[in-house]
Amino acid sequence: MNQILPKMPASFIGQFKSYLNCGQLNQARNLFDKIPNPNIYSSTLLISAYTKQNRPLDSIQLYQNLRKEKKLQPDNLLLLSITKACALLSDPIKAKEIHKDVIGFGFKSDLPLGNALIEMYGKCGLISEAQQLFDELPVKDVITWTSLILSYKNCKQFREGLGVFREMLISGPKLNSVTLLSVLAISSKLKSLKFGREIHCFVIRNGFEDNMFIGSGLVDIYSKCLITHDARIVFDGMRSKDVVSWNVILSAYSLNGDLDEALRLFDKMKVDGVLLNSASWNSMISGCVQNGRIERALQFFAQMQDSGTKPNHITIASILPACTGMESIRGGREIHGYVYRNAFIKDIIIDTGLVLMYAKCGDLNTSRLVFDQMPRKDIIAWNTMIVANSMHGCGKETLTLFDKMIESGIRPDAVTFSGVLSGCSHSQLVDKARQSFSSMEREYGLNPDADHYASMVDVLSRAGYLNEAYEFIQNMPVEPTPSAWGALLNGCKVYKNTELGKIAGEVLLDIEPQNPGNYLSLLNIFVGAKMYDDASRIRMLMNDRGIRKEPGCSWVQIKNKVYTFVKGDDRFAMRNEVYGFLKETRRKMRVEGYMPDTDIVLQDVDGEEKEEVLCSHSEKLAVAFAILNLDRGEVIRVFKNLRICGDCHGVISFMAKSIGVCITVRDSVRFHHFKDGSCSCKNLW
Repeated sequence: MNQILPKMPASFIGQFKSYLNCGQLNQARNLFDKIPNPNIYSSTLLISAYTKQNRPLDSIQLYQNLRKEKKLQPDNLLLLSITKACALLSDPIKAKEIHKDVIGFGFKSDLPLGNALIEMYGKCGLISEAQQLFDELPVKDVITWTSLILSYKNCKQFREGLGVFREMLISGPKLNSVTLLSVLAISSKLKSLKFGREIHCFVIRNGFEDNMFIGSGLVDIYSKCLITHDARIVFDGMRSKDVVSWNVILSAYSLNGDLDEALRLFDKMKVDGVLLNSASWNSMISGCVQNGRIERALQFFAQMQDSGTKPNHITIASILPACTGMESIRGGREIHGYVYRNAFIKDIIIDTGLVLMYAKCGDLNTSRLVFDQMPRKDIIAWNTMIVANSMHGCGKETLTLFDKMIESGIRPDAVTFSGVLSGCSHSQLVDKARQSFSSMEREYGLNPDADHYASMVDVLSRAGYLNEAYEFIQNMPVEPTPSAWGALLNGCKVYKNTELGKIAGEVLLDIEPQNPGNYLSLLNIFVGAKMYDDASRIRMLMNDRGIRKEPGCSWVQIKNKVYTFVKGDDRFAMRNEVYGFLKETRRKMRVEGYMPDTDIVLQDVDGEEKEEVLCSHSEKLAVAFAILNLDRGEVIRVFKNLRICGDCHGVISFMAKSIGVCITVRDSVRFHHFKDGSCSCKNLW
């Protein structure tokens, strides 16, 4: 040890070693800097310690300083340490500099160094250099071959990696478990069941079946290939299992839609005393979200925190869609608070998830605030904000965002233009829509797809350009979708164009015969035009085909509970108070000269009964219930499965003015923001 710190007291030497062993690298560095001429051994110790503590930049800077100022000539062990640091940093320029030093100091044929350099090049994305170095090595061992396979894996050239493995089987040394794990990971990425089965046979023939890590790799392959049965056979046959093994089989069942079995296995993990980690909880949370078990996902998130396991960025990215799917702004705000407190704010995936969550929960202002504070925005973030403004009917803001996106250097894609065209549609920006549509191919080389053409039909139809919309459909180079014909039909209903409405409706009844909305829209057109024979024919057709209108359903969150209202279902809390409030609202509206829009009631009943039918619409019930339970200053947010009707639109607008509250209603098409007696849609929905 006297060679480590020459002419230094033994206590000084012991302190240096103690700092390194305890991971106190800053203190160790202070002592190291006091050495007049550090030798190779002490330098290697400190560089290795930096790398082990994930501080590769400090390793490289120290190495460069020693080479430049101390004129230190490295040996193979020091070069091996700095090569590992460079691999961790994944810096291609530094990688080539280190390789140059290896050659310059005469270690070109050193096998351990050569293996480390191959791995370093792979982690830096320089697969050609890794392959060339492999070819030049005079001697190769199993680590050499495995390093090259891993390099192809890291560079996402999976098939080439399998090719190296096949070559290794023919001419290389005997495989070890690390090689097999590398190949299993590649097969999983490729979802190659055939190759996975070949590896499985090799594992059994060569006595690797008791290796816990290889067993987990086989489970992963079968699950990625949707062969859950075989994954379970391998899992059950494993003699020893760790938490990773359990997590893999949990993900297998969640991925393949068998959430109930995943839940049973998760409970068994707890019974068997398996120490759950964040990946275990994340697997269950994401599985619940993917399989529509939103409330259960939120329960798991709460239980995860209660258990003492700290959620990570994967947890947050998994749970945010749950709040978005439930349209629970309270839950979303709690997640946002957790994100802020735990410094996940700079994660672009989480930030984008927050933007989408707030937008879909009806709070566009906070959505934009989160977006504006993002330090970096990719195409997905921009598209999310553009689509958010579109579904809130903010067409001009959608176009402004599009211009800012272009200025930032982000090139738009098909999703961008879908959002822009939809925004133009809801705001009747016909000329802007035409310009955007034509610029797709002319300026950005994007071929409009059927959805883009349908969006243009929607733009024209909403603005009343029905003949142009019909001609546009006839001249489309792609097969018109039901969405295109549906947009024309809805436009005809709004602008009372019976002739074109009949054409569009008949086409839709032919190509989409099970969609009740098409029948009802056509029926509305015929009833409005007093074409009762045609209306009767549509009614009979619905009966013959067994077509039933989907019942209107609305829901609203009060504090931490969601209340659901279905048209015609009187079994809800505060029924008498809600209907009493709606009756009083009707009375006030009549005083101000408002007449209910009973034309939209298609039942064969008298005028008074039609008014009663209108009162039972789910969105009216939800809004009335929310008003009766309103906290001061709170915005009411109601969500509905169908389009809001004209009468409900007028009544809710009146309630917003008379109560002095902001009311947001999200129907199946867009958001409506009611304030001071008017709606953000300007009655154009």
